[in-house]
Amino acid sequence: MADPSTYRPAPGSIPTDPGVYRFRDEHGRVIYVGKAKSLRSRLSSYFQDISALHPRTSRMVRTGASVEWTVVATEVEALQLEYAWIKEFDPRFNVKYRDDKSYPYLAVTMGEDYPRAQVLRGAKRKGTRYFGPYAHAWAIRETLDLLLRVFPVRTCSKGVFRRAEQSGRPCLLGYIDKCSAPCVGRVSADEHRAIARELCDFLAGDTARFVRRLERQMKAAAADLDFEQAARLRDDVAALTKALEKSAVVLPDGTDADVFALADDELEVAIQVFHVRGGRIRGQRGWVAEKDAEDLPELVEHLLQQVYGGEGGEGVPREVLVPVLPADADGVAAWLGERRGSATNLRVPQRGDKRSLMETVARNAEQSLARHKVARAGDLTARSQALQELQEALGLDDAPLRIEGYDISHVQGSDVVGSMVVFEDGLVRKPEYRRFIVRGDVDGRTDDTAAMHEVLTRRFQRHLKDRERDATDPETGEARRFAYPPNLVVVDGGAPQVAAAQQVLDELGVDDVAVVGLAKRLEEVWVPGDDHPVILARNSEALYLLQRLRDEAHRFANTFHRERRSKSMTRSALDGIPGLGEARRKALLARFGSVKRVRAATADELAEVPGIGPALAQRIAAELAGRTTEPAVNLTTGEVLDEGEQQS
Repeated sequence: MADPSTYRPAPGSIPTDPGVYRFRDEHGRVIYVGKAKSLRSRLSSYFQDISALHPRTSRMVRTGASVEWTVVATEVEALQLEYAWIKEFDPRFNVKYRDDKSYPYLAVTMGEDYPRAQVLRGAKRKGTRYFGPYAHAWAIRETLDLLLRVFPVRTCSKGVFRRAEQSGRPCLLGYIDKCSAPCVGRVSADEHRAIARELCDFLAGDTARFVRRLERQMKAAAADLDFEQAARLRDDVAALTKALEKSAVVLPDGTDADVFALADDELEVAIQVFHVRGGRIRGQRGWVAEKDAEDLPELVEHLLQQVYGGEGGEGVPREVLVPVLPADADGVAAWLGERRGSATNLRVPQRGDKRSLMETVARNAEQSLARHKVARAGDLTARSQALQELQEALGLDDAPLRIEGYDISHVQGSDVVGSMVVFEDGLVRKPEYRRFIVRGDVDGRTDDTAAMHEVLTRRFQRHLKDRERDATDPETGEARRFAYPPNLVVVDGGAPQVAAAQQVLDELGVDDVAVVGLAKRLEEVWVPGDDHPVILARNSEALYLLQRLRDEAHRFANTFHRERRSKSMTRSALDGIPGLGEARRKALLARFGSVKRVRAATADELAEVPGIGPALAQRIAAELAGRTTEPAVNLTTGEVLDEGEQQS
């Protein structure tokens, strides 16, 4: 740990303007990003009495080796720059006050010619209307299944839609009247879009007029003695009523609002948010995060910044209700307004229905924190205990806060790949994972030790190269991938693999990284140069951490190997034709749809495809004519592929 006084800026050198600051560690890695109304006041607070700081803040200051800042003109600019840097550098000491899950939405793709209703996650797409979020995808499918009786919107994929167009037959939903079947012309594109628009209106809260319309139609059908139609309309009304029951009315004035509540202790905070649209609860989310400050207003500011910021941020509603206002409430409200495109009301509800709803959300947060505490006591203790046990068992100077695990995957020396996974503070860091395609060394060996030697050589050569430069690329602004070394390298295997790993570090002159290997059979920990392994207790947290790291590296390597193998093990009739490379094969399949149609095409038709000349078209036609009895085969399973599956 560094002494903060060694890099403390001179007090007079720090401006009093608002701005954003970054702490970096000894390797130049950004470890914390923050903003302040007065940079001088805020930065000076980090270098006063270290013991008086929050434990997480104290640890951050001791880990840091330098601090830098950027002056901005307004608080809104500071908010924007702070979030941009957090997203870019992913600093380890910036707490994520947004859960890491991608919640599902009911989405209607109004930007397509034939809008489609489906479940979507992740970043919002232009031209698509979203409703939710929902806690579970099955809840969306249940609701959608009910609504398709009244609003028979297309739900099929593009491939299914195209096949129905070509065959002239709709899918099952078209036969059971849960799709208006625009694919076969039962309705026009404009009529189908009108149905999709009505579905969106219903989901947006305009529900009463649809129920009244169906009831009028039902009574009219009964008056005309068309009891079969009346019964069908009665069931449609029941389906809409059941769909409405799934989201209770909580705010009678049709308010669009997100209601946040927090429950915290000394270390963590439980966050709950109810999404209210059209006065109804459309979704609920909850998660637990570590605290980086005791200041609740600052925590609320960071929460709103992360929930509504970035490409994956939620849509900002008309009202945002919070338990306490951020310190710079006006600046945050202005920033939310910019995100929304119109004014946003950020406030603390004081009375009435909104206050009652806030209390309900708060009770959910308190219960969530209480449940989490039971698991947290063992989890936090286990993580710190595991790192402490590793330090003692391996004789390390410090606890290994960053551990990298490596594994090799191949089948009899073919498609050899390597994986690198990263654990920091005992937790996975998936953005730091890397995959390697092993090319083979100068001796032509493809065994595990040679592959491990190559993977580690490439990783640490890149580390040494990046270490000599800034931690971030000045042209792209992105963090250099391998600029930061681990405290501990764990390889999958015994003494031979460990020796290969240590040889790499010795050859490159890297002397501040420890290496161990974890052998599968007896779960022994091998250390370079020792004839006997280190035996960890079977119930030790250190062994459990190493096993999780090893298993994660193994999973990551196997997944990559299967991807590589599947690409190389499927052949079709188009393979092996001279002059027909991958790009031209894709162009042919894109134009004709399958190998069967390519084979049926004439040379003149083949020559119309971009990149296919007359001579090559003649060659393709001749080759395919001579391969009519040669089906495409998956070399992994031996199964003959359908014509539609013969992708090059």
